[in-house]
Amino acid sequence: MYFDSLTAAWDMAGHGPYVWSAYAITLAVVASLIILPHRRARRAQQLLVRAPSGGTSDADQDPTKGGDNASQA
Repeated sequence: MYFDSLTAAWDMAGHGPYVWSAYAITLAVVASLIILPHRRARRAQQLLVRAPSGGTSDADQDPTKGGDNASQA
């Protein structure tokens, strides 16, 4: 093995904190690039399922919400 013990691998001749923090940051970024799009897609799908049928949004039905019909009211 490259290192004699786990302590030597952790320390890496004094460079351990930099190396292991770089690994941790990289892992966190890669995990977020995988997890966040899945969350956004699931949330968008739930919004589409809960959307009212007929193709109208709440803003089109309620003039106080600033839809196109607000100027006609």
